[in-house]
Amino acid sequence: MSNFLLSVHVLGAILAIGPVAVAASMFPPAARRALSDPADARAAAAVRILHRITAVYAVIGVLVPVFGVATALSMGILTQPWLLVSMSLTGLAAVVLITQVIPTQKRVLAGLEQHTPAAKDDDAAAVMPDLSIARRLGMTTGIFNLLWAVVVVMMIYRPGQDGYV
Repeated sequence: MSNFLLSVHVLGAILAIGPVAVAASMFPPAARRALSDPADARAAAAVRILHRITAVYAVIGVLVPVFGVATALSMGILTQPWLLVSMSLTGLAAVVLITQVIPTQKRVLAGLEQHTPAAKDDDAAAVMPDLSIARRLGMTTGIFNLLWAVVVVMMIYRPGQDGYV
């Protein structure tokens, strides 16, 4: 059973967290392009798609730690220090994604939607986010991805254990 749970956990990480990491990383440069030219419908569409991928796969990604805990329980390693640190870093990555990355993406999208050619004239007074928001988002996304990279390394290396997986 442990092998099945571990397989689902690893596949889930690849298929759910991978797209979140890639789409979230692609969002800041796409946002800079779209914010530089709000009339560019293709740039705005790219930003919308990247946000949707980030948000949808983030929800699916909840299954990764669920299967991770199930795997750890079945293997009897839930109290191992390297695993507890990995779980804490996973939680921190989730907090960064939920409280920083996704909400900032939504702010960029809201600003773009108010400044598209199809927007009503009464929306013209809305403030367009400046390019610095995309730069800060790039940094925040980098922190999110770094946390996940550390978790992956810890899952493979298992610091404090005798050898590798």
